[in-house]
Amino acid sequence: MKKFWILFLIVFLTNSPVFAFFNYKNQELFENQGYVGTLPDVTKSFHPSEPSQVKPTFEKTKKFNSENEIKPVPRDNPAFVNIILKQDKSSPYLNDITEFIDMLEKIYDSIEANENVQLFASRVYFFTKNADYFRDKYDGKPESSYISFQKLMELSLHANTVAQLRTEAEKYSPYLAYTGTGHIYNENNINEQLQYLKDEIEQTIAVLKEAN
Repeated sequence: MKKFWILFLIVFLTNSPVFAFFNYKNQELFENQGYVGTLPDVTKSFHPSEPSQVKPTFEKTKKFNSENEIKPVPRDNPAFVNIILKQDKSSPYLNDITEFIDMLEKIYDSIEANENVQLFASRVYFFTKNADYFRDKYDGKPESSYISFQKLMELSLHANTVAQLRTEAEKYSPYLAYTGTGHIYNENNINEQLQYLKDEIEQTIAVLKEAN
């Protein structure tokens, strides 16, 4: 009979609210205290990694101004001399004589077209004034010995003389006979002088273009 009551008591406690109450209290206690079990010791299997020496992937930079690293200029190399050290073609002197080409071509065209005296004289005047400035700029300098310089100076004097001759001929020829000093103003002489001037202009232009 005692065994019966013992079994009955066990069944009662496991299925009754009392057992649930005790279960709840125990669960609440554990929740308030956190995990109360035993944690594994992870430090036994943990080994911190040691920093390894890393080699740079580049070599040490050499000094830029190192005398031993500067290569000499290859002056014996024709390609270097002809291309790298080639004389600058845009020098002030070459720029100046290039401007004269257009002036001379206009005077040449004026003679070819038989333009009137005033227009011809104005073109010559513009050229001679620029030639005067050109002469003063390079007088006594090495450029004054160049053929292009000398040809421009000679042409300036010749062009000015012909321009004066044409101007005087138009002014005085009606009053002068074509004998004695008056013959220099006749049409044949004027045309001959213009032809000489045109030939000289053509030669000078060729010299100036060759210098460029």
